[in-house]
Amino acid sequence: MSKLKLATVWLDGCSGCHMSFLDMDERLIELAEFVDVVYSPIVDAKEFPDEVDIVLVEGAVASVDDEKKIKKIRAHSKTLVAMGDCAVAGNVPSMRNPIGPDAILERAYIENATVQQQIPCVVVPKLLKVVRPIHEFVNVDVFLPGCPPSADTFYAALTALVTGEPLDIPALTRFGA
Repeated sequence: MSKLKLATVWLDGCSGCHMSFLDMDERLIELAEFVDVVYSPIVDAKEFPDEVDIVLVEGAVASVDDEKKIKKIRAHSKTLVAMGDCAVAGNVPSMRNPIGPDAILERAYIENATVQQQIPCVVVPKLLKVVRPIHEFVNVDVFLPGCPPSADTFYAALTALVTGEPLDIPALTRFGA
């Protein structure tokens, strides 16, 4: 049996979901029998591969770069998993929505700066008017809510996905099921 290609992606979030994913500890070794991690912030790959079997996406869509990335990811993935409350519902990153991106940038880079008071235009990508969860941009196959989802939730979901067993996790919803 050939291994499935697994990717993890980080959009606008805190990396807590990736930390919880890594908290599976030795269970990661068990999963390595079934998957090869082909793209992730925790590996050195720079370009998202053409064909990925399962991709776990952390974070909300907050910038033009995030939107472009999530659309590319969906186009090259068989199963897309929204991991964590930011990806599922916008969560903390969406707290800027009532304020707006211009006011946030002004506060961060002008009002609170003591030197070089300027809004960056190269390093910081253009922000969208509102932060939104990934399902508002692309189809999502599996939702893993939680801030972050527990290591046990990740393990149960990934085990089901790689073995073809039904997802059987309380508070876990498979889109369209």
